Amino acid sequence: MAAKQALKFGSAIKELRLHLCQKSAASKGARDFVEKHYVDLKMANPKFPILVRECSGIEPKAWARFGFGREASVDLSGKSAEEVYVAIAKLEQS
Repeated sequence: MAAKQALKFGSAIKELRLHLCQKSAASKGARDFVEKHYVDLKMANPKFPILVRECSGIEPKAWARFGFGREASVDLSGKSAEEVYVAIAKLEQS
């Protein structure tokens, strides 16, 4: 997966939030995504707010905030790190 280029967010998206559980199997892909891709994602988007929120027992989700307060989310339950990457790329374009 190292060959995959980090996502570069456009001006439409204002913030990305990842909600995940520290221990649940459903959040494993989201945790792996943070471990594998967070640094590259932050380096490609240095001033862009990427928030990782951990809470015991929650279902993993990615939230994107756009202009005028509009938000969109995608469920990350049971997804691998690569599937989380694809889901966030699609979310950025919604």
